[in-house]
Amino acid sequence: MTLMARASKSPPSSPAIELEVGERTVRVSNPDRVYFPASGATKLDLVQYYLAVGDGIVNALRERPTMLHRYPTGVAGEKVHQKRIPNGAPPWMETVRVFFPRYSRTADEVCITELAQVIWAVQMSTVEFHPWNSRRADVEKPDEWRIDLDPGDACTFDTVRRVAAVAQEVLAELGATGWPKTSGGSGLHIYVRIRPDHGFDDVRRAALAFAREVERRAPADVTTTWWRKDRDPAAVFVDYNQNARDHTIAAAYSVRGNPDATVSTPIRWDEIASVEPGDLTIATVPARYAELGDLHAGIDDAVFDLRPLLEWAERDEREGAEAPVDPDA
Repeated sequence: MTLMARASKSPPSSPAIELEVGERTVRVSNPDRVYFPASGATKLDLVQYYLAVGDGIVNALRERPTMLHRYPTGVAGEKVHQKRIPNGAPPWMETVRVFFPRYSRTADEVCITELAQVIWAVQMSTVEFHPWNSRRADVEKPDEWRIDLDPGDACTFDTVRRVAAVAQEVLAELGATGWPKTSGGSGLHIYVRIRPDHGFDDVRRAALAFAREVERRAPADVTTTWWRKDRDPAAVFVDYNQNARDHTIAAAYSVRGNPDATVSTPIRWDEIASVEPGDLTIATVPARYAELGDLHAGIDDAVFDLRPLLEWAERDEREGAEAPVDPDA
């Protein structure tokens, strides 16, 4: 990738620049606009961050329908959940059409295959990238199982660490490889690459069966209760419904829309005991990435078959466990 900046027409207070990203030219307007008030980081700082982790963010988004979280005036302003590709897209931007049965509508969502497309989305005020857990070849068959360790309001990060260790133990017993990352908030995510053999309902059933097993092993720390009002606020909710259709979470290497510009950052399992998620920001992650590379680079080579978890789900259901709650009911 080559990078070149040159001035182009714009108000003199914040002249636009043009970046050469691979074979594309991307114009960035208002590069000096402050997006993150806590640090003073600007739109151009955000662009430079995504350039620094380019292979990683593209790997996380590749061929996936992706919802954009846009902040046209920075993260202190209005947030726009953008399912459809923004107007004015250049011809090299790619999309995938998805259908939303609840509304009987379709949307052409951004589908990333190269870094310039990420940078164009940032030019359009995107801070966060939220990809589906399925790919363009068959959007109805997920190839990614997502384990979301979501702490309650009174839950400590030490509790999240303990639950992550239990999740790692269960994954190892299943023969599955988990790829952890910080959420960019107060939780952790673990991704598992799966064969795209099942629909969203079965992936969610498998995810719930896994969550229940983690809960059995750590009942004081874990809940699988769907309704927030019924959960122990000091427990970690293993959110199986993040595997429901059209439910998305921030991608690996996605910046989060908060004043500190934290990043949902891939980490090693042995880092969980000491990682402080708030330390991983657009200011610190580029140097980490330069040193360690993309810690999720091997995820496509570690594919898990969900059948053992579906057998667990069938066992639980025979014993009277309820099927997953419809998250959109």
